[in-house]
Amino acid sequence: MSEDFYDVLGVSTDASEEEIQKAYREMASKYHPDVSDEPNAEEKFKKAKKAKEVLTDEEKRRAYDRMGHERFEQAEKRGGFDEGRGGGAGGPFGGGGGPFGGGGGAGGMGDIFEQFFGGSGGSRRDRPRQGSDLRTRLQIDLEDAYEGVEKAVTVRRPERCDTCNGEGHPPGTESQTCPECNGRGQTTQVQQTPLGRVQQTTTCPQCEGEGELYEETCSDCRGQGKVRREASLSVEVPPGIRDGQTLRMEGEGAPGENGGPNGDLLIEVSVADHPDFERDGDDLRYHHAISFPQAAFGDTVTVPTMEGDVELDVDAGTQSGETFQLEGKGMPRLRRRGHGNLYVTVQVVTPESLNEEQREALEAFAEAGGEEIDVEQGFFEKIKNSF
Repeated sequence: MSEDFYDVLGVSTDASEEEIQKAYREMASKYHPDVSDEPNAEEKFKKAKKAKEVLTDEEKRRAYDRMGHERFEQAEKRGGFDEGRGGGAGGPFGGGGGPFGGGGGAGGMGDIFEQFFGGSGGSRRDRPRQGSDLRTRLQIDLEDAYEGVEKAVTVRRPERCDTCNGEGHPPGTESQTCPECNGRGQTTQVQQTPLGRVQQTTTCPQCEGEGELYEETCSDCRGQGKVRREASLSVEVPPGIRDGQTLRMEGEGAPGENGGPNGDLLIEVSVADHPDFERDGDDLRYHHAISFPQAAFGDTVTVPTMEGDVELDVDAGTQSGETFQLEGKGMPRLRRRGHGNLYVTVQVVTPESLNEEQREALEAFAEAGGEEIDVEQGFFEKIKNSF
């Protein structure tokens, strides 16, 4: 069975066209085959595109809401929910006295449209539906990403109105049967077309499908049954999380409808840049300055890690830009064992000014042949010499 179009895009049944377009763009940026390497990305993208096309078309969406997902797809396979197909008496839709069997009589086109647009199947508004997912952002520093941390996030979300218990009107409010639909919650419109009469059932605009009108609406939710409140939640950020990854808190999204489950809260994590370390996946990179004597003679230097300072042996004759590896001193691997590595790149610093003693020592070094530099053969030099 295919997925419900509202569920595919993660929006509620009363979502605006703008909300639907926004949800589609988010899914397209995540699952478009040209940019995504996630499993089944192309299939998910096609579903999202189909859902957007139906839900942003006013006529198709109205039909989809009345018919439900399966019946809508069946109608499309038959040639579309708004296409008349038939003939004279004894045609595929039966009946007589016209192409639609008497303009809506038993077995005529009117009954078929009644079945498609409302009929005995009931309104899909009455079915339990999962609430939509909500999104928020959380920024942490590299230390939090290394150790894992518990953070508080704040989100504004719709919640059931306590004043009216989600009913939209104060308890005990008197009601009357809606005169527009006579309590059915639906109205039927009959239109004369060149092919005959067609009747269409839609949600009653006066009572919005309730079937009853109440003398008073709730002052807190203005009859919606829901109010937006700011909720503070605690989220566990696991060690090793990367910048841009998303955490999911199940059941903390928008409330479900008609007894359906709540949606989820999606938290996009942003990891701030660190003043010393540069992150590369699970690895860390650090630049450390050393002096010319340290590079020439070798030395033991102190370098920082995420767990404190450690000693690093710099070999004699180390060149500027050379990189040393400290195994297991990088970031934790998310939901896996072990850590990445820390790569320390040394930079030989040339002094900008020399005192007299330093100058004499360097001059002596130069006179002893220290000004001669033996550079390893380059790639093109090796090719030339090979001939």
